[in-house]
Amino acid sequence: MLAIIGGTGLYELDGLDIHERQGGDTPFGTPSGEVLRGTLHGQAVLFLARHGAGHRLLPHEVNYRANVYALKRAGATMMLGFSAVGSLAIQVAPGELAMPEQYIDWTRGARERTFFGDGVAAHVSTAKPVSSALVDAVMAAADKSGLSVHRGLTYACVDGPRLGTQAESHLLRQMGCHLVGMTNAPEVFLAREAQMAYATVGLVTDYDCWLDDPTQHVSVSAVFELYG
Repeated sequence: MLAIIGGTGLYELDGLDIHERQGGDTPFGTPSGEVLRGTLHGQAVLFLARHGAGHRLLPHEVNYRANVYALKRAGATMMLGFSAVGSLAIQVAPGELAMPEQYIDWTRGARERTFFGDGVAAHVSTAKPVSSALVDAVMAAADKSGLSVHRGLTYACVDGPRLGTQAESHLLRQMGCHLVGMTNAPEVFLAREAQMAYATVGLVTDYDCWLDDPTQHVSVSAVFELYG
């Protein structure tokens, strides 16, 4: 079953026929909110708002382990995470969609990032953290809808909640990153540990601050203008 994780601006799914609301804690704490089970265009899906109802959780406050566990418990085998991202590449413009296939975790260990530990020792390969089949399926659906989506990109996850400095933005570009955001790590790696296929759909809001043009930098009004 497909689980959809809503990011900034996506707190509910239009057209979702909700059959059940699943709450409750997990062995890893409390998820961001209820897991909604329902059908969307005839397809059985699960939905969870990453930041909670009304966007009450900052990126570093999200309990990623509880979220992934709750979705796995509800029957998810695939996860599609939607996220607002900044662009570090001129060819990936604000208003466009992007699907990264590689990730750099620049949160530097500040978040609970594994299900293992406390006597359970394991190591999972994340060389290819994204499901190519899931990316292909999203790309095919986007093409059928006439949407253009960038793929094969590298996403840098920073801790937030502050936005980066120009020096940090330039460093991420030099590292080969195309996108920057605050939420996909450790989410993508936890999905891997939970043996679920994972992919990200990035909603590009801005050119971050590497581009020396303040009109292209992120702002709340710009985000709502694009995706409100």
